[in-house]
Amino acid sequence: MAETVSPDRMTNPLDVAANLAAVRVRIEKAAADCGRDPADVYLVAVSKTHDADRIRLALEAGHLLFGENRVQEAQGKWPMLKQAFPAAKLHLIGHLQTNKAKEAVALFDVIETLDRPKLAKALAREMDKSGIQRACYVQVNTGEEPQKGGIAPGDADDFIAACRGEFGLPVEGLMCIPPFDEEPAPHFALLKKIADRNGLGVLSMGMSADFEIGVQFGATHVRVGTAIFGQRGQT
Repeated sequence: MAETVSPDRMTNPLDVAANLAAVRVRIEKAAADCGRDPADVYLVAVSKTHDADRIRLALEAGHLLFGENRVQEAQGKWPMLKQAFPAAKLHLIGHLQTNKAKEAVALFDVIETLDRPKLAKALAREMDKSGIQRACYVQVNTGEEPQKGGIAPGDADDFIAACRGEFGLPVEGLMCIPPFDEEPAPHFALLKKIADRNGLGVLSMGMSADFEIGVQFGATHVRVGTAIFGQRGQT
């Protein structure tokens, strides 16, 4: 079962800058403990459900890498924020509907939830039409949960090959969200194995409750929201 974040491991939910610093310290320790360079682990601050003013606190503290779940919500916050902080990068980490491909390619720097041929085709079409290339991560449903997005592990190799070949997408890595009630380690190990055999060096795995385990298994990106911004309403 995934580790839960105890209150003593959370700093003041009002102080986003302090929370960011605390999470970075934990990443550095997790990396050092397994002989990795902490600079090889990127922190994606998950700002979903939090307003632009709260996100701005993180930007003003120098953090520039963020994740959002929904295209429409991000459209209401991020054009203005990116204008004020042009170096900021935004990852889409939630399910992407094919009819939102155009908006996603326009706004997000990375699409982490590429998980089906129909979406691959839509993204390829929009990237070709706009002339904008966006890095893509294939989402793998390591727990094969029917209610969750992601390609099945057994289909991942063929899907990655199709995304690269047939659709010509810039696939750079993999992403997963382990089942809530299971130990994350086997899922992270599985994702790493799929990445290795497909020559992919980017692994987005690990969230607020388990990102240190993700680092141990080779995560290059960890997606952390609650430990930075607090729960929705803690403002």
